[in-house]
Amino acid sequence: MYSVCLRYSRDRDEAEDLLQDGFIRVFEHISDFRKEGSLVGWIKRIMINNAVNHYKKINRIPIHEDIAEINETEIIGTDQDNETNPVAPELLMDLINSLPQGYRMVFNLYVFEGYSHKEISEWLSITESTSKTQLLKARKWLRKKISNPLLEKNHTIYNGKH
Repeated sequence: MYSVCLRYSRDRDEAEDLLQDGFIRVFEHISDFRKEGSLVGWIKRIMINNAVNHYKKINRIPIHEDIAEINETEIIGTDQDNETNPVAPELLMDLINSLPQGYRMVFNLYVFEGYSHKEISEWLSITESTSKTQLLKARKWLRKKISNPLLEKNHTIYNGKH
């Protein structure tokens, strides 16, 4: 559950706070668990709800972009977008965690949790097109970072592996 909280937080301290708050909610509402699914899935859903509510409460970065602001070539993409560059999982998670907060929230909910843009828009009180825009920009940002030839070298030096 810590890794779930870490995906939605700015840093480890915030993730620990989200984790603690989440488990407090779990223990307060354990009698509400109906055994219709897995306990782990139920706890994970509480952790995600807690993270989203925390995000909405502090509203660090307002999301107010619309898909109409993006030109067609960005939406369609290029053949280069389909090429895959192998990236170490730790590096990829570091990159995802370094996404701007609005991008990261939508990216995590869509990619990792499997929510639709409609669900995300309702949850975050944004439009569906804004959710799509945030996801598109997150992917574009990640592609740009992954294509940086110095990325792997800088990451290993940064993490003390060099």
